[in-house]
Amino acid sequence: MFDGAFQKKTVWLSGHTGFKGSWLAHWLLELGATVRGFSLPPATKPALFDQLELGRRLHHEIGDLRDAGAVQKSIAAAQPDFVLHLAAQPLVRLSYTQPVETYATNVMGTVHVMQALRGLKKNCAAVFITTDKCYENREWVHGYREEDRLGGHDPYSSSKAAAEIAIASFRRSFFQNHPVKLASARAGNVIGGGDWALDRIVPDCVRALQKGVPIPVRNKTATRPWQHVLEPLSGYLWLAARLAQPEQTFRLDSAFNFGPGHDANRTVKELLDEVLRHWPGEWEDKSDPKAVHEANLLQLTTDKAHALLRWSPVWKFSDAVEHTIRWYRASAKGKPAAVRQLTSAQIAAYVSAARALGSPWA
Repeated sequence: MFDGAFQKKTVWLSGHTGFKGSWLAHWLLELGATVRGFSLPPATKPALFDQLELGRRLHHEIGDLRDAGAVQKSIAAAQPDFVLHLAAQPLVRLSYTQPVETYATNVMGTVHVMQALRGLKKNCAAVFITTDKCYENREWVHGYREEDRLGGHDPYSSSKAAAEIAIASFRRSFFQNHPVKLASARAGNVIGGGDWALDRIVPDCVRALQKGVPIPVRNKTATRPWQHVLEPLSGYLWLAARLAQPEQTFRLDSAFNFGPGHDANRTVKELLDEVLRHWPGEWEDKSDPKAVHEANLLQLTTDKAHALLRWSPVWKFSDAVEHTIRWYRASAKGKPAAVRQLTSAQIAAYVSAARALGSPWA
């Protein structure tokens, strides 16, 4: 997979204790990479990081992106071949109560990683993960392209837009003739087993269904580009693998969207209906007219990723939800070895489906 780019290579991965970071760390280990993780401790209990026993399977470093010295020291010690920067304050509603921390982590944390990479004297492909919410949301019915205006109503979204601006500036200012190549990746709403965050619809569903109580729903009409976690991760890995090839960098050191097919742009209500097909239960409307602002309509266009990387989504909306709920139900009483096996089996199923579709990375 990925042209063998990660076999026996060192990957510096920030945010490895989070939901997406844990899936990515597990996959990288299966690809034969040496993973050096840099992150705060897991933010939830349970945490996928613990369920997969990643603490003993990779180089696990507790660190704070806001500490420029710690970031510089970690990257200098790792001497990575690849950098995948996922660590962030990732929640919209939390950003309203912790705006300073959100900007400090998402903007200055990103700057600290790039500044540390300036001192690297070897070839390195670095992919910085932001979000689809970095766009100035105009509630368009069509998807946003990478060239569309950046912005954000809430502190989280605007912090990610600011991070994108900083990445573009550093790329032009410091990395034009440098062995490190920078790209950024913007993904839509991700679902998948092992997400235990607060204020996310699927973890809210799972917690309620496990307790046998109605699922609390804030905004049943909001539309999002739902995708399984493996979709953007395959995009990040393939972008990094291609970025590492010198003859390709002049086209790929830029921003890329990784989103699902148009069939996956569904309302929260449609997501709930699909979840309840696999795990029967009920939901209740908990909308609050006084609640903080959240985007209502949001989707991405992935033409650029398809044209330059030949990357396309693999699983349909129904497949993403089915695998997600299957993971939660199967892992409910599973020991770490069983959870690892379950996670690996879902990666294998995803790769198999990608091969059937002719995905070049697979």
